[in-house]
Amino acid sequence: MNGRIIGEYRKYVRRRMLFMLLLAMLLVATALWSTVSGSADIRVADVFGLFRGEGTDFAYRVVWHIRLPRIIAAVLSGMALAVSGAVIQSLLRNPLASPYTLGISGSAAFGAAFAIVMFGASAAGGSSDFAATGNPHAVALSAFAWSLTGVGMIFLLSRYRGATPETVILSGIIVTSLSGAGISAMQYFAGSVQLAAIVFWSFGDLGRASWDNLWILLTLLVPAMLFFGWHMWTYAAMQSGDEHARSLGVKVHTVRLGGLVAAALLTSVVVSLYGVIAFVGLVVPHIVRRIIGHDEQFLLPASALFGGFFLLFSDTLARTLLAPVVLPVGILTSFAGAPLFLFLLLRGSAGRSNRI
Repeated sequence: MNGRIIGEYRKYVRRRMLFMLLLAMLLVATALWSTVSGSADIRVADVFGLFRGEGTDFAYRVVWHIRLPRIIAAVLSGMALAVSGAVIQSLLRNPLASPYTLGISGSAAFGAAFAIVMFGASAAGGSSDFAATGNPHAVALSAFAWSLTGVGMIFLLSRYRGATPETVILSGIIVTSLSGAGISAMQYFAGSVQLAAIVFWSFGDLGRASWDNLWILLTLLVPAMLFFGWHMWTYAAMQSGDEHARSLGVKVHTVRLGGLVAAALLTSVVVSLYGVIAFVGLVVPHIVRRIIGHDEQFLLPASALFGGFFLLFSDTLARTLLAPVVLPVGILTSFAGAPLFLFLLLRGSAGRSNRI
């Protein structure tokens, strides 16, 4: 009997590891496709030639300074948003929760707009050149501070009315509405350069990715992923309810607050660098749960891989769909994410996952 149980568990683990391996291979293949896709004629042989030190100067400038930072930014941002969404859904036991629907993205966007207008963070580097902000650290700090304010408002409203899933979602709608009103106010008082920078935020675009801001994102993503990995067991315990988790020794409020703060940090950094990119944190965890189930030790890494692939694939389509016109990736993820999420809702709750 024990041998049969062990065999079933090994089969269970092997299938999920195979799924993550396939995601990793798909991510690498998409990255290679993205490297050679675009208005500039770069072939696969040119890319491999660069790594052998035999590439042309033109190929080096296009790949190293333009495409490669954008590819890495798409992968890291997709991982950050997808894992943040998966953690928030687990902590709140609510399949509709995500950084976007809870207003964390909107709060971070308002924080960025607030810094641009009130602190003069936008420099004269171009009418919509968000990368030319005079003090990007002030923008990121403001985005993070306001995202935490949004999380605090959700907690206060939820505790006042009772922390049911419906109350949490309604609280997120309130925060989203207030953030939208605040952004509109900032746009009203903004100058022409500041207004262009704020509008850029609302699109969500990876075109301003650079090696400098990639280091900022990577420096925060790695500790956050380690933090989430360290608490995977507690997240799994909380799936059966707060009382059950407390009986197992889990400090529910501390774990929930820490997870939401870490998710808010990751979301705010992505928003502060590239603008609001909707639906990645909502749709990706749903898709992964329908394939591999709710086991946190596989859900979080699989969501990270799928999130990186989803955003990179979307950004590559945004660059090539109407070439030479480059669409902001936030527009494409919204167009793709909304009907996909509707399809998932019509197929039933994510709790009735199809196991592989």
